[in-house]
Amino acid sequence: MNNPFIHAVMCALLEVRDTLQNSHDLSLFDSFEKGEGGDVSSGFDLKAEEIFFKHLSSFGSLFSEESGWMSPQDEYNIVLDPIDGSDNFASFFPYYGVSIAREKSGKTIEGVVCNLANGDVFVRTISDYYRTTLDKPTLELPIITNIKAKIGLFEKGPEHPRLGEKLIQNHLKYRSPGALALSLAYAPLVKYVLFLGTMRSFDIQAGLFLSQHLYGVSNEKYILISSSEEVFEQIRIIVEKEYF
Repeated sequence: MNNPFIHAVMCALLEVRDTLQNSHDLSLFDSFEKGEGGDVSSGFDLKAEEIFFKHLSSFGSLFSEESGWMSPQDEYNIVLDPIDGSDNFASFFPYYGVSIAREKSGKTIEGVVCNLANGDVFVRTISDYYRTTLDKPTLELPIITNIKAKIGLFEKGPEHPRLGEKLIQNHLKYRSPGALALSLAYAPLVKYVLFLGTMRSFDIQAGLFLSQHLYGVSNEKYILISSSEEVFEQIRIIVEKEYF
């Protein structure tokens, strides 16, 4: 691993995973004030943020969902969601992780999304795009589009029942796992990813950078990503007809 930033991210991810999985400190599940992103911060959110700041602050100014700007904005900035899918983690549902995007002069140059529950790590830099694992972080596995995927991921799907019904009517099955950054990272492996809701950089910046090679739209109204142009156009028409 020749990229110092990615190496530091991996070290931080391992420490966060070990802290969350091995700690017996029940205060990690306590609730605190609302964070910068608008959600109530839990103890494990703040602990993860502390670990990431320790490992990554030398690579740029951190802008975190919990604390906002942790140091003055600079040429290099790191957009961080310390725990993506906090409610999933608190409920012991294995779909939660971390979203990290590093930008230079406003342009994303590195993105990492990790599923802490199973160790999957998706990495993209200016020159590389690969999948690895926390247990063997030196592996760099190619990400191959899954053309046999049967389901999509419709984040916030329960909040849009009419649209959900329309998708099902068109044989576009989906799940709503509750961690947008992870779902965007898994986009090449599922049929599509759809999200309607508040767009926050903590949730989407790294994931959109990872999935930039797929068919996609991202605006203030919705996000839609698919490896299939046909599926992308089918869902885009449904969404815009039903909602916009």
